[in-house]
Amino acid sequence: MDFSKVITGVMAVVLFFAAPVVAQDAERPVVVELFTSQGCSSCPAADKFFHKLAGHEGVIALSLHVDYWDYIGWKDSFASPAHTKRQRAYAKAADRRVVYTPQMVINGKDDVVGNRPMDVVDVIDRHRRLPRTVALELSRQGESVLVEAESLKQMDGPLTVQLVRFRPESTVHIKRGENAGRTISYANVVTEMRSLGDWDGSAPLRVTAEAGGDAPVAVLLQNKGGAGLIEAAAVLE
Repeated sequence: MDFSKVITGVMAVVLFFAAPVVAQDAERPVVVELFTSQGCSSCPAADKFFHKLAGHEGVIALSLHVDYWDYIGWKDSFASPAHTKRQRAYAKAADRRVVYTPQMVINGKDDVVGNRPMDVVDVIDRHRRLPRTVALELSRQGESVLVEAESLKQMDGPLTVQLVRFRPESTVHIKRGENAGRTISYANVVTEMRSLGDWDGSAPLRVTAEAGGDAPVAVLLQNKGGAGLIEAAAVLE
């Protein structure tokens, strides 16, 4: 897959991915989590770039809005304390003392400043080359989703099975704060993230989870209680 076609623009570098060579990665996409805020003046460039990532077949892009910028004049309409908690868990796992926006966490392992597309692409490319360790499949069963997985190697520890719901696109007119007067479009805004339990890989996984409505569903199988390397992920539109 060619991640090298990059065009420099006025606001940021805009990345276009070559579609014909994505099929080989379809079974093991790379998860990119963007920690962002409507109240952060550094975030709009990352939010714009995130639309490109969200449209790429080889990436599961998830935008998590944090709440710690709400005090500066604008309350983020998508912010959740749970997102802030997740970002801090990543920082603790990596022995980092601070959190920031815009931050992209790649496959639960590496963090990159979200408005530096070239750096983001380099890390994505590195992760997509990792061998597949878990076979994961999702299928719909009425108002539920069936999650099936099988380990392809001996695991170092249990994986946390997480179900994520997200809104593909939302546009917000921001009236106050650092981005006052701007209308910003956000891609793949996470509206729910919940644990379905842990799986040790000793036997195939088969679990059904309620997932009614039209919102897309993603499932992440992740180390360290949901704050480590993501071994496998899949999405149902």
